[in-house]
Amino acid sequence: MRGVSETMIGIAWGVWRAEREGPEGIARRQQARLAELVEFARSASPYYRRLYRDVPDDITDPRQLPRVGKRELMENFDDWVTDPHITMAKLESELLSDLSQLGRSYRGKYLVVTTSGTTGEPAILVYDRLSWVVVNLVVRVRERRTLVRAAEVREFLRHGLRAAALVAGGGHFAGVVLTESVRRRAPIVARRVRVFSVLRPLAELVQELNDFRPTALYGYPSAMLQLAAEQQAGRLRIRPILAISSGENLSAAGRATIAAQLGCRVTERYLSSEVPALTSQCRKGAFHVNTDWYILEPVDADYQPVPAGVTSHTVLVTNLANRVQPIIRYDLGDRVTLAAAPCRCGSPFPAVKIDGRAGDVVTFGAPDGGAVRILPLALGTVIEETAGVRRFQAIRTGPGTLRLRLEVAQGADRAQVQTAVEVRLGSFFAAQRVGAVAVEHADEPPRTDRSGKFRQVWSA
Repeated sequence: MRGVSETMIGIAWGVWRAEREGPEGIARRQQARLAELVEFARSASPYYRRLYRDVPDDITDPRQLPRVGKRELMENFDDWVTDPHITMAKLESELLSDLSQLGRSYRGKYLVVTTSGTTGEPAILVYDRLSWVVVNLVVRVRERRTLVRAAEVREFLRHGLRAAALVAGGGHFAGVVLTESVRRRAPIVARRVRVFSVLRPLAELVQELNDFRPTALYGYPSAMLQLAAEQQAGRLRIRPILAISSGENLSAAGRATIAAQLGCRVTERYLSSEVPALTSQCRKGAFHVNTDWYILEPVDADYQPVPAGVTSHTVLVTNLANRVQPIIRYDLGDRVTLAAAPCRCGSPFPAVKIDGRAGDVVTFGAPDGGAVRILPLALGTVIEETAGVRRFQAIRTGPGTLRLRLEVAQGADRAQVQTAVEVRLGSFFAAQRVGAVAVEHADEPPRTDRSGKFRQVWSA
């Protein structure tokens, strides 16, 4: 325990010190950590050993390294991870196939989540203890004045903390795993923190939230917007103190709607399962890249760097903390714009504007002639969790029609996968009290739109 405590103190001190060292000091920390990570990856990961065969021994710039993507990493999963005891087959059989294991550490030291991200490719991500210590300390130190305000702390002390996670349930998704991990570690907290799956029918979700009376909400902004409408209609009756949105873009109008109807401050976090503490929000509302522990490279369609002030085609990210599953120059798929001028808050970390995951709330007809609104992440989760689905896009073409573009996994029978998706969607729509929905399977594969963005769910 002494060693763990000393490590935590050292990391916390380094996180605090980096803010005061300025851009040059932060760059030195980043370069040293990158060199260490590359050296470790070469020695412990067979995949990176092959990939870096012709890479120079001394790495001073991430652009000396080849980029990687989700598909090739997952195809080489067993060689990618640096602990030989971890294999995809073992993870599937020993952890991921059992929902009773949600939030439990794997082999007593790893946190494992599944995710699809904005590119539509499924992934299994493994975090070691060091990487998660870094995440928690970066968030606590960098957002100590912005995530929760002093007045809100007093309100939580007065009314109690009851936090509701509005995320997709039914799988080892990041929001669920992290919430359940906290509940497992601290039984006293378990009664005050709960997952409320956005896959549940809206009426049931509203009733559960009315019973729980959350004072804090965190999760998808599309779910919060739906709850704001329920609050306005008088069916939802909660009084949260704070709402923290993440996982999707939140517009200014959406933020204002949530704040007005739920009567609380709304803040936002930009993060990704691959780089969980990539940014921190400052008091001016800007997102700053934590470049002492993460590298963010905005690039064009040819993977060449784009200057500050120019929106990228995609972005490459590097997680300098995780050793069990090195993520180095990974194509995240988001479009970002680095600020051309320093932020007025005075932070030495670069500010960035994000055009992240996008999707539409889609509306289908109800048997009584009404309408049922479905969250994009709820619909997408049902499809992507079907065995054999590799990537997908779902386009609502009418109140009773849905067009699917499917890419099936190698070796999977396309007809069987299509049938399985239809069965799962039928059960989901029935649970949501949606009328009959005809599913049409498109011949064309999933593809990006004209802007280069990959959208999973939208209305035509």
